[in-house]
Amino acid sequence: MSGPSHRVHPFEAHAPEADLDDLWARLDAQRLPEPETIQRIATGARRWDQGVPLVDLVDLVDYWRTDYSWRAFEQRLNRIGQFRTTIDGLGIHFLHRRSARVDAIPLILTHGWPGSIAEFVDIVDELAEPHAPDAPAFHVVVPSLPGFGYSDRPTTTGWGVENIAAAWVTLMGRLGYDEFLAHGGDWGGVITAVLAGRFPEHVLGIHTTLAQAPPGLTTDGLTPTERRWAEETHDFYLRHGAYARQQATRPQTIGYSLVDSPVGLLAWILDKFAEWSDTELSPFETISRDRVLDDVTLYWLTRTGASAARIYFESHGGVNALDPELRIDVPTAITSYPRDIEKCPRPWAGERYRRIVRWTEPETGGHFPSLEVPEYFIADLQQGLAEVLAAPR
Repeated sequence: MSGPSHRVHPFEAHAPEADLDDLWARLDAQRLPEPETIQRIATGARRWDQGVPLVDLVDLVDYWRTDYSWRAFEQRLNRIGQFRTTIDGLGIHFLHRRSARVDAIPLILTHGWPGSIAEFVDIVDELAEPHAPDAPAFHVVVPSLPGFGYSDRPTTTGWGVENIAAAWVTLMGRLGYDEFLAHGGDWGGVITAVLAGRFPEHVLGIHTTLAQAPPGLTTDGLTPTERRWAEETHDFYLRHGAYARQQATRPQTIGYSLVDSPVGLLAWILDKFAEWSDTELSPFETISRDRVLDDVTLYWLTRTGASAARIYFESHGGVNALDPELRIDVPTAITSYPRDIEKCPRPWAGERYRRIVRWTEPETGGHFPSLEVPEYFIADLQQGLAEVLAAPR
């Protein structure tokens, strides 16, 4: 019998005016450092070599304070449909958009860090009610990871990727979805892999933008491009992975800045949108300022800068978070965007994902494809999942 803790409750987002007033006051009282010391000699992408350039940050903070509308984002969330339920003692928030199509298939989309449900807000309607009559339709579920957004902040350890995946099975079951599809990138890609590997009886198939190979594979036999991918991924974690090491080892320490200073939070997250997107001068070449600020403001108003960072601490130190022995036998579609931070050679991916039915290498796009190239992302996700569903089980 389902008790009160198993119920699904409607939820509406509405930040108190006092919280918004506090945010604007903190932005007005900002204290900024001097400009980066390379500003006079760095051009193009080199402007970001020491982090977020001062002029870019000042411009975005001014827009945040004067023109950005948080209420508009809240209204969009509420129109989609928001809910909460309690799983293993933790409140989990999620978006749920049911399709009117009788042939719709349940689909869970899982975000990562420094993302949030804001990554998927613009694509939910098209996935549920596609304009093309021959495109698959989905009942779309978009949960907020534990410690992110409107989900509860864990007060104990234990909420790593394995437990999150198990919680997603429980969540989908409460919605009446005993079998479902799954998609994810970043941490969402790791959790999607765990879902498929640990719960194949529930997962019809997956689409991911993050394929992680088992450790210890050789580069022998790889093509020059595949070797370059392996080298670039290794170089990323060697030279640009300090954020992950910080959050994996001292999330509480960085958390004070992320919860106390909106400008500090913005800079910490904006740095990743800039470095990880398929752009040269600014992430806003492809991603709107409003979408970045939707994401950052959600972190700020829910005070989840520290709790979100802890997913790195909880999940095997933040790098190679998958169990080395995990193997995935459900049909899988993998898309590797050219400017993503981690690209896995297909022969390596095949050692873990045993039934790759579709492999795609787009010409453009980075770590945030639903925001950078949304039309392509939607079409690729639809096609990938269609091929997953067509594969024999």
